[in-house]
Amino acid sequence: MHRLFFVQCRNYCYTHASASNSQISHFARLGQIQNARRVFDEMPNKNVTSWNSIITGYFQNHQPNEGLCLFDQMPERNIVSWNGLISGYVKNRMVKEARKVFDKMPQRNVISWTAMVRGYVEEGFVEEAEALFWQMPEKNVVSWTVMLGGLIQEGKIDEARRLYDMMPVKDVVVRTNMICGYCQEGRLDEARDLFDRMPEKNVVSWTAMVSGYAQNGKLDIARKLFEVMPEKNEISWTAIIISYVQYGRFEEAWKLFEVMPVRTTPACNAIILGIGQNGEVAKARMVFNHLKEKDDATWSAMIKVYERKGYELEALDLFHRMQVDGFQPNFPSLISILSICASLASLNYGREIHAQLIRTDCDDDMYVSSVLITMYIKCGDFVKAKLIFDRFSPKDVVMWNSIITGYAQHGLGDEVLEVFREMCSLGITPDEVTFVGVLSACSYTGKVKEGQDIFESMNSKYQMEPGTAHYACMVDMLGRAGRLNEAMDMINKMTIEADTIIWGSLMGACRMHMNLDLAEVAAKKLLQLEPQNSGPYVLLSNIYASKGKWADVASLRKSMQSREVVKSPGCSWLEADKEVHMFTGGQSMPHPEHESILKILEKLSPMLREAGYIPDGSFALHDVEEEEKLHSLNYHSEKLAVAYGLLKLPEGMPIRVMKNLRVCGDCHSAIKLIAKVTGREIILRDANRFHHFKDGVCSCKDFW
Repeated sequence: MHRLFFVQCRNYCYTHASASNSQISHFARLGQIQNARRVFDEMPNKNVTSWNSIITGYFQNHQPNEGLCLFDQMPERNIVSWNGLISGYVKNRMVKEARKVFDKMPQRNVISWTAMVRGYVEEGFVEEAEALFWQMPEKNVVSWTVMLGGLIQEGKIDEARRLYDMMPVKDVVVRTNMICGYCQEGRLDEARDLFDRMPEKNVVSWTAMVSGYAQNGKLDIARKLFEVMPEKNEISWTAIIISYVQYGRFEEAWKLFEVMPVRTTPACNAIILGIGQNGEVAKARMVFNHLKEKDDATWSAMIKVYERKGYELEALDLFHRMQVDGFQPNFPSLISILSICASLASLNYGREIHAQLIRTDCDDDMYVSSVLITMYIKCGDFVKAKLIFDRFSPKDVVMWNSIITGYAQHGLGDEVLEVFREMCSLGITPDEVTFVGVLSACSYTGKVKEGQDIFESMNSKYQMEPGTAHYACMVDMLGRAGRLNEAMDMINKMTIEADTIIWGSLMGACRMHMNLDLAEVAAKKLLQLEPQNSGPYVLLSNIYASKGKWADVASLRKSMQSREVVKSPGCSWLEADKEVHMFTGGQSMPHPEHESILKILEKLSPMLREAGYIPDGSFALHDVEEEEKLHSLNYHSEKLAVAYGLLKLPEGMPIRVMKNLRVCGDCHSAIKLIAKVTGREIILRDANRFHHFKDGVCSCKDFW
């Protein structure tokens, strides 16, 4: 009777301990280490498995010190305890501590050796792993597989093949790893040879070979192999679709995506980014909307598509929704939103993103800082941009280019030349972007002689052949200075074919100086290169209208209609009340507070006339009565935006406006005087540059 009771008691204790050990492991896996510890502490009888379970739990939850403390308190240990300690350190990337434990173990088995080899491999210490591997008294298939993976990971493919040939047992995992190694190195014939000689293949082997071909640009072969796969899983479908997207074959990717049995999140993310950046934004958004299991990359992909395709307001709205739905903005989405803040001149939003980058310690990255510099500059706060620039030492050429280009856009020619000289004195070699920035600054500020010298130095000093962007800057520079014949002569002597940017620069100069003959030459060239571009029609129409040639204006409009050329509408943006507001020219899409905006303009009208404002009807571009022309000028988008800024922004705060086209001469004159009569600073960024209006003067000195 006593013996029977003892057996039953022992069975009960064993069952209770086993259940508690399972609870400890369960709580640890869920990240509830405190609950796991509570179960452990309440156990009346702890066995070695109980101790091993709680110690493993602490290492799983990245608390190695607590795990070691408990290990030191263990009343007894077995080899599983020691192996668990090594594996725990390895998982926490503490390979030195793992080796110390390994060296003082009372006895080791193949699991101990393999865990230590794995630790070295995962930390990239492949030589140490290999040295230990060859000391192993016995090896199993896992040991060989770990070592093989380490050599492949380091790109030592020939050494990996020698090890592979020595392996006593080659299972499907080993063979597949070797195939992957060859594919990573682009050695597809050797990979295919191994694949064809495999005694048995599984879906992972097939997927590895398909992915190998696809990742090395052999998409057609990959597709043929994919079609004959005996079975396909989600990974197989995802791999082939992502490869088609990566190589720009969006139509084929979409067709595969449509017949994909189960659409995985990575496949959806690739499709969103691929077809979205290919211009099918609505279709990308449809995929985004239908995807139930979105991850950070899904939101980032859709935001990036909106950013790249000019849907700035939609991107900001989606970024807000992302956070409402509980997703923390990741690095790519923050960079995209920073670029959008730059595009929209949304300084307050940009500052918020900067604050988030500081909280995540990303602002010390040189690339991020270059993007921040660009954002602050495009929002008109070049003082803040310069503070970020000055923090860094040494700076790469991208950062120098950011500040040079920014100063150029603000018309700070002297500052650009000073920074350029400082850059060169520090031994930083300027690149093509640097010269575009410097030459643009010389163009915007009328520094023709300096610009010509720098242009000549590209070849003579830096052995760099000027590109079309550099020639465009020179044509623009000469054109702005009224030296149109020299600009035309430069185009004729160019060693490369003049593109739309160069002819567009000449066309803009012709508009500035009302040179109809050269304008017609430039327009003809532009229409040959880009027949659907409305720009040449608009500029030529401007010149005809300013000279009263209304029949020619009408003929141009008729030509545009027959060729179905659509003029890009003028749009301006302004940030107020933590929201970006858009304004369009005319009355087709009025702002919700349009009536209040018009009242501000009506109130300003007599004040401007008294300050000397004379409306310039030539910018209205219609053969109508003068009174109607002047009324039309009031509806230009930049004037509406400035008026809204006066309505909504507190006194003392600069009014920051962004316009998608070049500001017209009438609006430029009007905004100068608005700044004067209201005592406000107005910063307008148009398609060409920044205009800082203050006290009736513009920073461009009427040279834009």
